[in-house]
Amino acid sequence: MSHDIIKEARRCYQCKSPKCRNACPIATDIPGFIHDFLEGSIEEAGKKIFENNPLSIICSMVCPHENQCEGNCIRGIKEDPVRISSIENYISSYFLNRTSPEEIQLNKGRIAVIGSGPAGLTAAFYLVSKGYKITLFEAQDRIGGFLRYGIPEFRLSKSILDQIAARLVGLGVKIRPNTLIGPVITIDTLFDDGYDAVFIGTGVWRPNVLRIKGESLGHVHYAIDYLRSPQAYQLGNRVCVIGGGNSAMDVARTALRSGARDVQILYRRDRESMPARDTEVELARIDGVKFQFFTSPVEILDDGIRCVKNQLTEEGLLEIIPDSEFILPADSVIIAASQGPRKNIVSTTEGIEINDRGLLITDITGMTTREGVFASGDVVTGAKNVVEAVKMARDVAMTISDYVEKKRSKIDE
Repeated sequence: MSHDIIKEARRCYQCKSPKCRNACPIATDIPGFIHDFLEGSIEEAGKKIFENNPLSIICSMVCPHENQCEGNCIRGIKEDPVRISSIENYISSYFLNRTSPEEIQLNKGRIAVIGSGPAGLTAAFYLVSKGYKITLFEAQDRIGGFLRYGIPEFRLSKSILDQIAARLVGLGVKIRPNTLIGPVITIDTLFDDGYDAVFIGTGVWRPNVLRIKGESLGHVHYAIDYLRSPQAYQLGNRVCVIGGGNSAMDVARTALRSGARDVQILYRRDRESMPARDTEVELARIDGVKFQFFTSPVEILDDGIRCVKNQLTEEGLLEIIPDSEFILPADSVIIAASQGPRKNIVSTTEGIEINDRGLLITDITGMTTREGVFASGDVVTGAKNVVEAVKMARDVAMTISDYVEKKRSKIDE
């Protein structure tokens, strides 16, 4: 493994204007960390990566590299691109395993971070590194948010999240699990207890519904619930997954690994229109998942799904093919039609406005319509990939730091 990584790193051209870095949403200095690695400064390389992106080890595993760094590697024009993700993963893993957090004086103020998904973890890392006392509130029993409860173990080992949790604690972050902000502890409670600012990074955990008959039947489940604890479900042999995103692929592959014999994905358009990454679709196919394209469910039955076939018009619109109705047998149905945000915070807090999708409204700095309350990640943008959440949360964390410094300086005056 180490020898392969060195060979791969030596393939890097060390471009003066690296397209790989420019294509990375968080502008990771890819030629820089590869150079340090080859020069024997792996710890320094890891430190630089971590300071730019504290979730680099996760991004190296789940980012759509084919559309970002690796997809823009110059070597990829005539041959395979440099496997940047593998090099980054090796360095990041080394850094987390071989280094300990530096001691930080936490004397600049107190900030609450709600939610420990990609946005919350990033905000916590950046703000504690600047000297703020951080309490990280998580509704579940373990940190990670969607990373832990929405991505299968075979794609992202949960032990990595445990390492990240240990590092946060080592830096001085207080983690408060099993605490849903809103019903008991509110935003007002946090300010009353002396928090200078609040960061909301709660993600999107409310499943979207199809609004078809049969959706409440006992063998029908939602992807976000299933992925949280697949071992709790008895799906039977025939499973039908409705949706075409990465979560649909994760659900289908997890169902196969959990004992289902026949797993099919229904998608209303063609293969090219699926929002899932090409890699994830291909892996699902290799695992044995079957696909029903141009297929829409119209009713869920006790033993299957009533479906219709679709086609594209000359204008590119989708229309139902007349007399195309058929029943697809299924023991269980899992709906993967994306998610929206919960309302446990906005329903108990005055002054925080949401848009027509239920997402938090923020200004360009990341502040919500309530003074001192900031937000970032999926709860603001809707579902995005991890590195985009990291970039946005890092920028908002910097804004929060400036906000608290100005606020406390006025108090001192």
